[in-house]
Amino acid sequence: MASFVATYRSKPSMKKITFEDLILLENSDFLVINKPPYLSSLDDRHEAQNILDLAKTYWEDAQLCHRLDKETSGCLVIAKHAEAYRHLAMQFESRQVEKIYHAVAEGIHDFQNLLVDRNLAANNKGIAKVSKDGKPAQTVVNTVRTYFAHTLIACSPITGRLHQIRVHLAYLKAPICGDTLYGGKPLYLSALKRRFNLKKDTDELPIMQRVSLHAFSIQFLGLDGKKITVQAPYPKDFQVLVQQLEKNR
Repeated sequence: MASFVATYRSKPSMKKITFEDLILLENSDFLVINKPPYLSSLDDRHEAQNILDLAKTYWEDAQLCHRLDKETSGCLVIAKHAEAYRHLAMQFESRQVEKIYHAVAEGIHDFQNLLVDRNLAANNKGIAKVSKDGKPAQTVVNTVRTYFAHTLIACSPITGRLHQIRVHLAYLKAPICGDTLYGGKPLYLSALKRRFNLKKDTDELPIMQRVSLHAFSIQFLGLDGKKITVQAPYPKDFQVLVQQLEKNR
């Protein structure tokens, strides 16, 4: 099959982001956006706005084909019509959709196509854990780059369980920075600059004030059978984190 690789639009620097600013790819069937962090995919009673509502202001029949956690940024696919939604839903069902997430994890790790195959169970509070009685869950992990005490990891989920990547990395003793729910700690600049003595009365904020997880790329088949591959640039906070890790290797 022929392959189509999308090129993303450069985004203007602006305080207020419109839905158009988020679009990475658009054709007659799908929209792929770079979801910003802190914005829910679907309706959230605690939030005035969500991605689906924004999408519908741009395209009336928009339907989300999958979800990302509120704190997670990156590639999110939206169908423009019912046939497109069904087409991609079948690919998700048959595990034909290829997704890669980037995560900054604690510790130095050398993962080379490591398959994490551990069942996951979630409780009624939305917290997942490894459990032999849970649902099957598989993630392939690869080290992208190592730093002084952290690792940039590419995670390819085969299944799509709640908090799958976060729990699987914690199981590998590589919790994601900022993921306090699963054992990760916030990462401070002073911790990277080992010779920098921070005053005790200084209120230092973490470099990233969320889970350091980004949906970096997605690949699926369009209705014409051609591959669609899209990559999402890092949002500012994730980019700053990686830059600081590079400076303080």
